[in-house]
Amino acid sequence: MKNEISIGLLGFGTVGSGVATILQQHQKDLRHKLGVEVSIKKVLIKNKNKDRLASLEPEVFTTDIEEILNDPSLDIIVEVMGGMDEAKEAIEKALAAGKQVVTANKDVMAEHGHELLKLADEKKCDLFYEASVAGGIPIIRTLEDGLASDRISSLMGIVNGTTNFILTKMKQENMSYEDALAEATALGYAEADPSSDVDGLDAARKMVILSSLAYSTEVHLDDVLIRGMKEIRDGDLELAQGFGYTMKMVGSSTKDEDGIEVAVEPIFLPDSHPLSSVNNEFNAVYIYGDAVGETMLYGPGAGSLPTATSVVSDVIAACRNILLEVNGKRVHAAQYERMIKPEDSRYSKYFHRLSVKDEIGVLSKLTAIYSEHGASLQSVKQHPAEDDGNSELVLLTHKISRQQHLDVIKELEGTASVISHYRIEGEESA
Repeated sequence: MKNEISIGLLGFGTVGSGVATILQQHQKDLRHKLGVEVSIKKVLIKNKNKDRLASLEPEVFTTDIEEILNDPSLDIIVEVMGGMDEAKEAIEKALAAGKQVVTANKDVMAEHGHELLKLADEKKCDLFYEASVAGGIPIIRTLEDGLASDRISSLMGIVNGTTNFILTKMKQENMSYEDALAEATALGYAEADPSSDVDGLDAARKMVILSSLAYSTEVHLDDVLIRGMKEIRDGDLELAQGFGYTMKMVGSSTKDEDGIEVAVEPIFLPDSHPLSSVNNEFNAVYIYGDAVGETMLYGPGAGSLPTATSVVSDVIAACRNILLEVNGKRVHAAQYERMIKPEDSRYSKYFHRLSVKDEIGVLSKLTAIYSEHGASLQSVKQHPAEDDGNSELVLLTHKISRQQHLDVIKELEGTASVISHYRIEGEESA
C-alpha cells in the first residue's frame, strides 16, 4: 500500500500558491483523513527568480512542463496555470500517461470538457474540476453526488463575482457603471481587461459546465444566449426597484420535454427571490430538483484560498480513489441526446422601456404591435414628457416566447425608440 501521494502542480499564481499553502498547513488533517502523506514534488513556474510565499524547497520548482508531465513518480497533476491551449494539452498528456488530474480551468472544461472526460474514461483516470465554477462553493460535487438521486429541472446562478459587485455598487451606492467597474478593478475583482466578465463570457462558460452536468447531456458554448452589462442604461436599476425587482447578471438554464435553454444576461428578479440578496463579489447557485424542490448554495466565488479549497477537496477525492484503487470508475458519458430549444419555445415575461413622441395615437399603435404578435401586456406605465417632447413608457408583458419578444422589439423601432429590455424571472405566475 502507498505511504505517500505525490503531486505535480502546474502554475503557482493566486490559486496555485493557495493550494500549496493549504497542503502545507493541513498536513496533519490530511494524514488523519487519508492515512498517507500528500506532498507537492514539482511545481511549474514561469520565473525561477521570483519570490515565493509558500515555503517549498527551491529544487521543487521548474520552468519545464515536460519535467512534470513525464515524471512517473507523480500520482496527481493539478492544473491551475490558466489559459486554453497549453492547459488543455497538459491535461491530455497527464491523462494519457495514466495520472489523475485536478483542474480549476473553466475555459478548458467549457470548451473541451466533453472530450477530456471521455479521455479520462478511456484511460481509467479521474478528472476533477470542482474549482472551475463558483470558487469555494461545492456546486460540482453537489450535482454529482449530493443530488445524484434527483432529476434537476433548472439552475439559476450568480456565477461571476465581478458583475455582481458592479451591480451591487450601482444599486446601493448609485454609482455609474464606469465608477463601479473602476472600483472592482482597484480591489482586484476585475481583470485589467474585464471583457470576459462584463460581456458574460465567463459566466456562460460556467453555465455550460453546470448544465452539461446537471442534465447529463452535452451543452456547448454556442448554445448559450449571452447578453452583457454594456446594454444597461441609466435609470434601469431604479425602474426595476419601482416594480419590486432587483437587476442581477444571472446564468440560467432549464430542461423539460422540449429541450434545454441556457442564457447569461442581466435580468429582473423579484426582490423576494433569494438571489436578489446576494451582493458584492459573492456567488450563489439556485437549484430546482423534482424531489428536493428548491435549494441554494452560497459563498465566495473567487479568491486564492476559497478556490484553492475546492482544488484541494478534489485532490483529496483523487487520493482516496488511488488508495482504494478505484480511479476512473465514475461514468462521464452523456445520458441524453443534446436538444436545445429554439427561440419560439423559450418563454418569459419581459420588461420593455421605450421613448415615444408625446402625441395622440402613439399608445394605440404600440399596443397594436404587441397584439399582432400575440404578446399580452401586464402593465403600462408612462413617465412625463421631457423637454424634447418625448415620453418614456415602461411595459411589462405576460409570458411570451423569446421569438415574440424579438419580433415585437424589431417592429417597435418604427414607432418608438427602444431604450432597454430585460427578461423577468423568478416569479411563480405568468
